[in-house]
Amino acid sequence: MPIYESVMQEKPPIVLDIGNAYTKLGFAGEAYPRKIMPTEVVLTTTGITKRLFDYEQKDELYDQIIDFLQTIFFKHLLVSPKERKFVVVENIFGQTVVRETLARALFVHFDVSSVLFVPAHLIALSTLAVATAVVVDIGYSETSIMPVFSGVQIMSAFKDQSYGGSAIHAEIKRQLLETGVKESLLTESVLEDIKVRTCFVTTMDRAHSRSRGDENQPKPPPSVDYIICDNDTMVEVPGLLRETVYEIMFEPNNERDSLPHLILRSILDCTLDVRKPLVESIFLIGGGSMVQGLLPRLQQELQHLLTNDPHYAERFHGELQFKFFNSIGKQNFTAWLGGALCGATDLIQTRSLSKETYLKNEHVPDWSNLCDNRHAGS
Repeated sequence: MPIYESVMQEKPPIVLDIGNAYTKLGFAGEAYPRKIMPTEVVLTTTGITKRLFDYEQKDELYDQIIDFLQTIFFKHLLVSPKERKFVVVENIFGQTVVRETLARALFVHFDVSSVLFVPAHLIALSTLAVATAVVVDIGYSETSIMPVFSGVQIMSAFKDQSYGGSAIHAEIKRQLLETGVKESLLTESVLEDIKVRTCFVTTMDRAHSRSRGDENQPKPPPSVDYIICDNDTMVEVPGLLRETVYEIMFEPNNERDSLPHLILRSILDCTLDVRKPLVESIFLIGGGSMVQGLLPRLQQELQHLLTNDPHYAERFHGELQFKFFNSIGKQNFTAWLGGALCGATDLIQTRSLSKETYLKNEHVPDWSNLCDNRHAGS
């Protein structure tokens, strides 16, 4: 019997994608997560709700992860984690302390049988069944870019920058405060709702016309009235705000760290022979990439820089056309979906960290650890 058949005849592995703002959770082999929930924990000792990764001591993080996982298992998934297999989708450059603490909680406290850690950028690409792409993950706290060629992540070309969902929220808040809106009304949930319901990415021509200060400025889109449900307060969201908050991702500067520059710099850090395939294979994931107008604007900006910026025109050769993949499902859970696919294959048997192996030295092997790699090679 093939290994993958025996995998799916057992209890299906649990797949977790714990992001800074939201956590996706469900079972391997399914097309959608069972739940997308805020990455917040209600402390059993005090009843206070706080973000999972707000901690001062390692023991505090451990206790918060225990409370958070208990909510996942016994409230949302309604399963016992004991002797279950797990797939955990992670940022390959994430904090080691978080990875180690999560593993300790799963193996020691919940007594799971195995955990497979998979890198978010690479596993998201598996949903397309392609081996080469520039994966752009626009999350809550940062935007990260990882080129992948023939199924191998090009670590030296990895780029990240701090504009994500939280930066957009801060810009919305700043502009609304300038119009006289009370700060107490602008909670994180209200800012996110305003962003999702009213904001969009404008076209390159309109944005460049504004940045140049042309005499004939484009007319702003209409303002909209937004009702804050908690106290029935009406807030006017100006049309200019709706159109300009996402410009922080495209602002030109001497550091060349806007989103189009970051993508081009990442491709340039790869060898000559892989640049053309990467230019023609760009894949956007993460909740921040779901905003209306982002894809055509990004394509316009990339093509404009390639044609008019000597820094790039001299380094990219031939006629190049930037092309983008469409995601399978929604972009905000693409990485989770990749983990769910991975958990339904024999990789869960051959690549997972077993409980017995972990308990020998209570350590999770890390690609960046020379000793771990030496042992793996031997």
